[in-house]
Amino acid sequence: MKKILVANRGEIAIRVMTTARKMGIKTVAIYSTVDRNAPHVRFADEAVCVGEAPSNQSYLLGSKIIKIAKQLQVDAIHPGYGFLSENADFAEEVEKNNIIFIGPKSKAIKVMGSKLAAKEAVKAYDIPMVPGIDEAITDVAKAKSIATKIGYPILIKASAGGGGKGMRVVDEEKDLESQMNRAISEATSAFGDGSVFIEKYVASPRHIEIQVMADSHGNVVHLFERECSVQRRHQKVVEEAPSAVLTPELRTKMGDAAVKVAKACDYLGAGTVEFLLDEKHNFYFLEMNTRLQVEHPVTELITGTDLVELQIKVARGEKLPIQQKDLHIQGHALELRVYAEDPINDFLPSVGHLDTYTIPEGKGIRVDNGFEQGMDIPIYYDPMLSKLITYGKTREEAIQLMIQAIDNYVVEGVQTTLPFGKFVCEHEAFRSGDFDTHFVKKYYTPDILKSATQQEAKIAALIALQQYIEDQKTLRIPTL
Repeated sequence: MKKILVANRGEIAIRVMTTARKMGIKTVAIYSTVDRNAPHVRFADEAVCVGEAPSNQSYLLGSKIIKIAKQLQVDAIHPGYGFLSENADFAEEVEKNNIIFIGPKSKAIKVMGSKLAAKEAVKAYDIPMVPGIDEAITDVAKAKSIATKIGYPILIKASAGGGGKGMRVVDEEKDLESQMNRAISEATSAFGDGSVFIEKYVASPRHIEIQVMADSHGNVVHLFERECSVQRRHQKVVEEAPSAVLTPELRTKMGDAAVKVAKACDYLGAGTVEFLLDEKHNFYFLEMNTRLQVEHPVTELITGTDLVELQIKVARGEKLPIQQKDLHIQGHALELRVYAEDPINDFLPSVGHLDTYTIPEGKGIRVDNGFEQGMDIPIYYDPMLSKLITYGKTREEAIQLMIQAIDNYVVEGVQTTLPFGKFVCEHEAFRSGDFDTHFVKKYYTPDILKSATQQEAKIAALIALQQYIEDQKTLRIPTL
């Protein structure tokens, strides 16, 4: 493998290219017209414009990307995450054109891309599931019957896709019909597939995911868990590894279950098996993400591995260079997704110009970054600027380092999730480890950040005033 095309943009494109460069592999970047001067374009050995700014006219043009890859004699395509990373048709087309897809085979993507098909695939492996129905449903009367059987509250979920779309919690029977219609409508709009299913709503869940890696020689390992319970709108904002609540025994059980899920679909490469963990520490299979995850750096730091390097080696047909017995957790890692979003205004995107953009540095601090000072943030894509990751010997050390790193991360021109990240790290519920996916709902209000910002401004003003008074006291000798 001498040349890889990275079918993505921003920080993940740079992240993949960094490892490729380390391995002596040339890289090709693709970019849209609005990303012409983006850092990932300059970082690559070659770069090709793939289309206009909207992703459906550029980064989602699978056939065009493959055509470019063939013209430039590319050996493999790495999809990153998002865009085409979990598109089974794209993976299949890459395979048919004799290019290596750095990811699982298209069949595994297809099976795990449907929550219903995924549940069916792992049925025979004795993996715990949330009580519910494992078939698509549109009949309200049948839905009511199922809901009565498993007990309210229930969760209506879209079979295709994720990100919280097509998902509704129903507490009472009288709301079932309207919420079901909304979920079907939203799922149809977002994924072109209105299939929904019903399962028991786990009231106080934690979101725990297990990183797996599989080669083509029958070897599958897990690289322990990530805690992803701090979310807004069902999307993760703060992630950490390991989880503060897993015992060694529970970690082994969940790791073994994740390996079974990977084997159930003949998996290849890096993947993540997601579980819900209830307040009694029972875990339930949720879904599998058939790609590298946004939060992969925390796993890399606690295991001392390069997951992208392992992806590339496995894609080349090599055996995994590690076995389960070689893997151990060392230290603790924390990640904050730094979004150009306004946490005071319901986390709405805050697009604009990066007037000042200075990232923190130092021991135990890693920033996977895709932007630089003077750039505009495009409205067309996910508004994530970077991932701020800290690593310490203990959880407490990683948290304190994160607070320090946030203070040293200077962004002017747009609002970001940095103040929210600091709020999380300073909150007693998070610091104690006693929290769940309702953290934001339970503890966060925009007023908290507003008052903190006003207090900081007041302190800054007082310091400035004190400095001014001191300056006035300084003896000045008049010039003649």
